[in-house]
Amino acid sequence: MRHLRRNGTSTISQLATALGASRRTVLRDISALRDQDYVIHSEPGRGGGLQLDPQSIQTAPRLSVTEVFALLISVASMRAAGSLPFASFADTGLAKIEKALPSDKVRDLRRFLDCLYVGKLAPQIDTSNIRRMDPALLPAFETAFLQRWHLRFDYCDATGANTRRDVEPQAMLILPPLWYLVAWDPAREDFRHFRMDRISAPACLEGRQFRPRHVAFEDDVRPVQARH
Repeated sequence: MRHLRRNGTSTISQLATALGASRRTVLRDISALRDQDYVIHSEPGRGGGLQLDPQSIQTAPRLSVTEVFALLISVASMRAAGSLPFASFADTGLAKIEKALPSDKVRDLRRFLDCLYVGKLAPQIDTSNIRRMDPALLPAFETAFLQRWHLRFDYCDATGANTRRDVEPQAMLILPPLWYLVAWDPAREDFRHFRMDRISAPACLEGRQFRPRHVAFEDDVRPVQARH
């Protein structure tokens, strides 16, 4: 899709080369896209090729609930930062995408949004000691959060003490420039907030599922809401 949008007209051979796929795979994928109501014109012969009708993109949004949720996180973070360019335009565009979702997808989106909170970092918090985040954290957290699997990791608290944690990732708390994993800690029978840059060696415990729990936040921390 990106190749066709960027290059206008393309041949099967050009697509196969660009994607590192066989001609058979490209033809199968084009057929699948047409089944999803994308309009892809084809002109046979020398000088011909495939061309994507831009109208089919504009009238048929293809974003999943998870993708819209990811965009919401990005826009909410931009809004909370308060100084990033084009934040208002991103907010408006995202609202239009939300309106295009069918009712069952809206319910799924709201379920995700119940787990996302945004606020402002307290001025007394020292941000000079923010460390580089473990590159394995984001993919591990995303999988554990979406699948509702337990997440295991090593944690270094503010005093420098290191512990191994096995928790239920229940929510996210975004306080730019920091974000926190809000989790139920079965060993302590209580919620805990884990700063993302203090987590290391994360691993999903596949198949070990948990149930959603209500997370209470302070009054100045607000949940992100769908706007339609």
